[in-house]
Amino acid sequence: MTRGRAGWLAGYLVSSFLAFPHPLGGRVIDLGFVLAWVAPACLVAGLRGLGPASAARWGFLASLIAHAAILHWIYVVTVVYGEAPVLVGVLAPIALAAYIALFGAAFGAGMGLLELRGRAGPFALAALWTALDYLRHHLLSGFPWAVLGYAQHQDPALMALAPIAGVFGLSFVTVLGSLGVGASVAAMRKGRRPSLESLAACAAALAALASGAVISAQPTPPSDEKIRVAVLQGNIDQGVKWSHAWQEVTLQIYEALTRRARAEGAEVVVWPETAVPGSLETDPDFRARIEGLAREQALALVIGAVGVEPVGRDYRYYDSAYVFNSAGQEIERYDKAHLVPFGEYVPLRGLLGLLIGAVARGIAPDNVTAGSGPRAVGLPPPTPNGESSALDAPAPVPVGIPICYELLFPDLVRRFVASGGSMLLAITNDAWYGRTGAPYQFLAITALRSAETRVWTARAANTGVSAFIDDRGRVRSQTRIFERGLLVDDIPLRPGAAADSFYVRHGDVFAWACCGAAGAALVLRRRSEGEAKA
Repeated sequence: MTRGRAGWLAGYLVSSFLAFPHPLGGRVIDLGFVLAWVAPACLVAGLRGLGPASAARWGFLASLIAHAAILHWIYVVTVVYGEAPVLVGVLAPIALAAYIALFGAAFGAGMGLLELRGRAGPFALAALWTALDYLRHHLLSGFPWAVLGYAQHQDPALMALAPIAGVFGLSFVTVLGSLGVGASVAAMRKGRRPSLESLAACAAALAALASGAVISAQPTPPSDEKIRVAVLQGNIDQGVKWSHAWQEVTLQIYEALTRRARAEGAEVVVWPETAVPGSLETDPDFRARIEGLAREQALALVIGAVGVEPVGRDYRYYDSAYVFNSAGQEIERYDKAHLVPFGEYVPLRGLLGLLIGAVARGIAPDNVTAGSGPRAVGLPPPTPNGESSALDAPAPVPVGIPICYELLFPDLVRRFVASGGSMLLAITNDAWYGRTGAPYQFLAITALRSAETRVWTARAANTGVSAFIDDRGRVRSQTRIFERGLLVDDIPLRPGAAADSFYVRHGDVFAWACCGAAGAALVLRRRSEGEAKA
């Protein structure tokens, strides 16, 4: 490998890592709005001129190192809280990074194939990159962490494209602009004029940014209906969360926070994922406490807990969200549909049984059962506080309640809103991540879900980051991690199906178009090559 090629690949490693938020010296360093534009150009420059096989190898290695660094928090999940051996903690982020690196290898191979026939221009490579991002959301159940588009969560112009093309649109424009500028600069350094395609790529990226800037400058139409929502952050240490001695303490903490929220006017109070350290089905004392709290405070409660259903002499477990009305009645339960591999279920359990005790301690002693799928649930009509509110309507207010890992999947969250959800009440337990960059990276992912669906999100996290995110993906308020507290805000409701974003109505059509364009470019290359050989 030449020194120049090594330098470009090193630039890709550094810019990829720093494009996502990481804590440093008591502050969160988040440079994605700059470095996300740098990483694709560095990678392509580092792979340029290699054949498909060699480019695949170097693409795999570069992606492996970059994502192993980004995913270092997996060590905390597995060793600190999962009680896995240190070796498992070291290998786990490498294994996940290797999965992601397969897509880096595919990008390198695809680039090499396109380059053989002179088709590796910015548009084809941006489509290929975006298509692989899309596949990473789906293959082998998907693990779409650190997708390039999320690094742009601070850019209002790019975020304005999310309601149309989703996070994949942000990835495409970022790669297109990066490669267009990179190719133009490289040509000028060699004393040549930039190609028409590289100039067109720059122009297209600038046009997308300009369009996004115009859209983002438009005021949001005011909503006639609002609900005052509180999100609670109990800050229960993951190491004691499930101990019997902490069950009463945990309930007392959340009861006190709920009363504080009600004193600040909250009509709906949201507890984090598995906030209740037990089962509402099998422990009548827990249920009685929750029902009594809802009646006492005359509000609606949304509570994360372990759902349990008897199956013969055994039980079926769910990661669930319960909705209680102000009369203390459970009126809805949503069960998490997309589970965490090795956290909530173990693939090929018979073959991988030794890993269960190490990394599958999650929320149940056995496999968690997936729910039937995302759907809006009804928040109950309201508390008799004598004030006008959206909850005074006779019909329940439909909301989506994505649970933790589900927030990584844009099409899944889209379906909460497509089925009627007028806001998102996201619940999660990010205590597993410790004081790493993961809580902030996950917050950025959640911000994209709000921008794509054009609804507000109230995010309740056990140890943070809890937040309110508006319908443009802007974080309006947030907590510090590992501090107990709450946030209260008035959340505007989506005014109806007519306000659905293009993304809510049509889903990942832009990503599908990129898949088609990338596939066509590769097929056309092969046909041209075959005709040339003939």
